Amino acid sequence: MLSCREVSRLLSEARERRLGMWERFGLALHLMMCSGCANFRRQLDFIGAAMRRFRDRDEGR
Repeated sequence: MLSCREVSRLLSEARERRLGMWERFGLALHLMMCSGCANFRRQLDFIGAAMRRFRDRDEGR
């Protein structure tokens, strides 16, 4: 079982590279059981979306 520390690292790395099959499996299993890490994932998704909107807005100038 992955620790919360490992999950937070994998969630960050997943933004830069494709995770391996066992990494994805362990991540999914942990996220089903850990509301703190699931919340962290939602926060990363929110920040990523905000940064994309900011980038796209700037490119329109």
